[in-house]
Amino acid sequence: MPQTLKELAASLGAETLGDASLLVDRLAEPLEARAEDLALAVAPKFAADLKASKARAAVVWAGADVSELGLDGAIVAPRGRLAMAGLTQAMDDDPAFSGAPAIHPSAIIDPTATIGDGAEIGPFVVIGRAARVGSKARIAAHCSIGAETTIGANVTMHAGVKIGARVRIGDGFIAQAGVAIGGDGFSFTTDGPSNVERAVRARPGTPLGPMDGTWHRIHSLGGVEIGDNVEIGANSTVDAGTIRATRIGNGVKIDNLVQVGHNVILGEDCLLCAHAAVAGSSVLGARVILGGKAGVADNLTIGRDVVAGGSAIILCDVADGTFVSGHPAQPTHEHRAGLKALQRLIKQ
Repeated sequence: MPQTLKELAASLGAETLGDASLLVDRLAEPLEARAEDLALAVAPKFAADLKASKARAAVVWAGADVSELGLDGAIVAPRGRLAMAGLTQAMDDDPAFSGAPAIHPSAIIDPTATIGDGAEIGPFVVIGRAARVGSKARIAAHCSIGAETTIGANVTMHAGVKIGARVRIGDGFIAQAGVAIGGDGFSFTTDGPSNVERAVRARPGTPLGPMDGTWHRIHSLGGVEIGDNVEIGANSTVDAGTIRATRIGNGVKIDNLVQVGHNVILGEDCLLCAHAAVAGSSVLGARVILGGKAGVADNLTIGRDVVAGGSAIILCDVADGTFVSGHPAQPTHEHRAGLKALQRLIKQ
């Protein structure tokens, strides 16, 4: 729906330049912008593209000259990416949802389940026994919600999300397509010491003899607990805890194709990038960031404000506020020093 620059700027707490009554109906990159679009040009490097575009309105950097850029109006964004967060939210017209409270006739909802006011339930959704869905929740096609699971208010679940039994999810949750929460953890045991245990104890270079390698399943009874304003990307998984719940704190953001193992605890505002994996029973403090393909071994404690670079493999506990890199992960300054030393040796 078209909005004026004044309306959009007010939602951002930003100022306008030029004609604030201009209507815009779409966000666009400068070179692709039409006259009706709001071009995103949040840094001076976009000036040339903006001048060459058809845009009459743009989001610009502090100190930009609207007339020089050929614009009729603009929104000033001192912090461009933060402005983009607000603008994309204001302009998001998600076609997956109608915007009107309704339950599709093909949805299968157990008679003991509770659906909050203003919820939108899409085609072929299945909601299990004694489940509770909060007010204004949006559940897209082919989602399933397990028995005795509670979903908070203002939740958005995109197509094909699967939520297991005994899961607790707070308000403002967003799950992209294919997310799976509350499946059994990868937890098995053998009658005697497994080959993993034997390999750790064996004398170096000694081969392992045959053993009864039958794996016995340890069932996951603990469910998952997820706080408020958590977002999980497409095809990511969060396993149920064995006895106690796997716990994800408020504000956590998880990218696509991420694995969170059973019994894991993620502190508030953690950020896990694509292909990251956290093995069972590890605890991550608040605001930990795992770069793409980073991994955390099981039963570890990662302190608050830790940053793990892309592909870092953490095999031991990490203290608060440490930046780690490499495999095995170590403080980044030590990792880089080691790489430089290795290069010097190679060149000798």
